[in-house]
Amino acid sequence: MKIVLASNNPGKLLELQAMLAPLGVMLVSQGALGILEAAEPFHTFIENAMAKARHATQHSGLAAVADDAGLCVDAFGGLPGVQTAYYATQFGYAKSDANNVRALLEQMQGIDNRRAAMVSTLVAMRSPQDPEPLVAVGRVVGEIARAPIGSNGFGFDPIMFIPEFGQTFAQLPLEVKNANSHRGRAVQAMLALMRERWL
Repeated sequence: MKIVLASNNPGKLLELQAMLAPLGVMLVSQGALGILEAAEPFHTFIENAMAKARHATQHSGLAAVADDAGLCVDAFGGLPGVQTAYYATQFGYAKSDANNVRALLEQMQGIDNRRAAMVSTLVAMRSPQDPEPLVAVGRVVGEIARAPIGSNGFGFDPIMFIPEFGQTFAQLPLEVKNANSHRGRAVQAMLALMRERWL
């Protein structure tokens, strides 16, 4: 089964390809099919994921899967949330993972409440009119480290400290991270839904 990923993020594509491999799914990025990014005007992960999946399936004619994920920091009332990828830009930095990490650490100076959650909402649709999109959510709670540690992963992985492992996501071997990350948990739930309803 060929499914279009409603993202051009190479890190996300690699992670999801590996995680969906047990289904024999071939994942192709929307960019490889010449599909532009969908607008993401909403304030919730579910609404943005639905919009992205619908856009990708509409322009590809294939089933689509979309992930809207982000970091929800308790001290900031759950923000940056859906704006996670652009977090650094509001502080005058260019959009990049490294700048996002830098900006967050700067904003959290002197803040003792470091609790945060990484959230991933996955939506899969067979067509733009699919009346029953598949929805799976994964969530991991941890703490924002005081400095980046580790070189695996992407995004906020170097500062997302997971107490149960005593390490950041970026310190964990890829297979351990993939099995226990917010996206990993969402994908496991999505695999079960796809097996039950699509295959």
